[in-house]
Amino acid sequence: MNLWIRVCTLRACAALFALLGPAFGAEQPLTPQQALSYIRVSDFHFSPDGSKLAFFAISYRWDWLPHVRVLDIATGRTRELTPPGKSERSPQWSPGGEALAFLSNRGGKPQVYLAPADGGEAVALTARKNGVQSFHWAPDGRSIAYLAKDDDAPGGDTGPQVADRDSDLAGLWVVDVQSKAQRKLANPGWRIDEFQWQDSARILAAATNEPSVEENTDAIYSVPITGGAFGLMSRPPQPFDSLFVSPDGKEFAVRSTRTKGPVARDLFLGTVGGNDLRDVSVRPGLAVAEMRWHEPGTVWVRVVDGFVNRLYRISSGGVPQRIDLPLSAGSFDVSRNGDIAFAGEDFAHLPAIYLRSRDGRMRELAPVQEGWDGIRLASTTIFETGSFDGTPIEAALMKPYAAPAQAKLPLVLLVHGGPSSNFSAGYGWETGWAQLLAAHGYAVLMVNPRGSNGYSEEFLKANRGDWGGGDYRDLMAVLDAVIAKGGIDPGRLGIGGWSYGGEMSEWAITQTRRFRAAVAGAGVFDQQAEFETEDDPSGDEWYFGTPWEHRELFARNSPSTHIRDARTPTLILDGEEDENNPVGQSKGLYRALKHFGVETEMVLYPDEGHSPKNGAYNIDMFTRILDWYDRHMKKA
Repeated sequence: MNLWIRVCTLRACAALFALLGPAFGAEQPLTPQQALSYIRVSDFHFSPDGSKLAFFAISYRWDWLPHVRVLDIATGRTRELTPPGKSERSPQWSPGGEALAFLSNRGGKPQVYLAPADGGEAVALTARKNGVQSFHWAPDGRSIAYLAKDDDAPGGDTGPQVADRDSDLAGLWVVDVQSKAQRKLANPGWRIDEFQWQDSARILAAATNEPSVEENTDAIYSVPITGGAFGLMSRPPQPFDSLFVSPDGKEFAVRSTRTKGPVARDLFLGTVGGNDLRDVSVRPGLAVAEMRWHEPGTVWVRVVDGFVNRLYRISSGGVPQRIDLPLSAGSFDVSRNGDIAFAGEDFAHLPAIYLRSRDGRMRELAPVQEGWDGIRLASTTIFETGSFDGTPIEAALMKPYAAPAQAKLPLVLLVHGGPSSNFSAGYGWETGWAQLLAAHGYAVLMVNPRGSNGYSEEFLKANRGDWGGGDYRDLMAVLDAVIAKGGIDPGRLGIGGWSYGGEMSEWAITQTRRFRAAVAGAGVFDQQAEFETEDDPSGDEWYFGTPWEHRELFARNSPSTHIRDARTPTLILDGEEDENNPVGQSKGLYRALKHFGVETEMVLYPDEGHSPKNGAYNIDMFTRILDWYDRHMKKA
């Protein structure tokens, strides 16, 4: 099998890398606590005059609670709006720029707060008993629309929990900014998932009048703010999300799928009131992750291109224009004068905020990370290799910094979540796991197998009804290719992952005994039982149908079917309140491994869901993960 190194496009702008300098200073060991101390920034919004940038920052230092911040573009100074121990998100400037609105729980339940643009004290605009879910400014700045349950809705934490109650549905409300007078618009029995103002008199909403149906039934409706019935406007291909309206209110956009794929990833534009919804994606193979629309006729998008996130400018009737950046782009926004602020990162640099001016000049606006001096990240190479059937598969190999040239390293195969996700060049929870292992002497292999996003939609759909089939063989083919290149000890291999990555780890230990240790985080053990108990089965239904109609397919794709063949010591981790892959899945795996005499440990984290947020719990997980691999893989 041929293995070749792809020239990493992240190194294209040597001048900026000279500006950035080395990733970090003198080398220090990376601890679990340090590995999880990174800060991510997202949801960028320029003020109307372009002088300020609002965003939120999030970190396990704060138990993954988002903090709203405002950055002064001229000075680079950042102002924190969020009080200690509180959570704030969704910053949005008023159309005139005189105020910043955001959601805050500083008074209890999340409410809409308004803060003067010059930095005065924020005050609450809403006082809903059950809190506010989301909101948007009206184009004239006089009112704000928001989603919230009625104040007399039953509490969600106590008392009998009745399924599919209309009273649990959030209604659409409009509040006058000056008087705080408010009125409810939504009709009873509707679930509204997204909304945007069309103009100061109408709102467009992604909604359904069949909220109890556990399938994709949303459509786009027009809602008059004076009240009245919802008017059907468009039925985009399912699934769809990310509803946007053009600044002049004449067009709308959604992220959808051109070939009925499992996730929304293609950009569709249509005329409000027309029947002309059309695919305007950059090109096949690039998945839309985020968009901005500040002037009619021009849409800016961030797309996933394998391991790299890129920015494109799409103009009406023109060829999409790629914006050259030296780093993988995270969240971004575009000012009225064409400046672009974005979160830049790659495997060698943690996220920071950069400004690309309209003439192409680049500068770092503000460092984001704290306490990383003296920490050196592992070197990582992105490459491509042919799989068992010749399909090109992209992967990244991370090795310890300054590893001995002749050493044969232990290697952990890390599998991403999803499956319709991907590894990206940057620093997040999964890559933090990888960097921790690399700092302690491991090579880490991160593969985007068939079913991953950021490639063609055919590639994304290639594991439909086949989890543990072609995707598993992709993982093993890339692993074999890396071992064939040398420098890896084939007798000291491990595997691990979270969610789909946890499930693939469970699957792998039933198919081979070449792994000496496995970590299965919040995975799926029995596909049918998971489908029958998870929070939202629509995604799994796309992949497998329903277990009452395709029982054999669900069994064929379940690690439980083959668990009697497992022999690999396995660490199992999960949140006790996991609703995506309910905790019974982890308990079932643990019970089965014990029954067959396989060494196993299970650790459950109370009051945590599918992705535990508590910082201390995450440090505990990373500590246990490292100890588990060390215990089983460090000895030759």
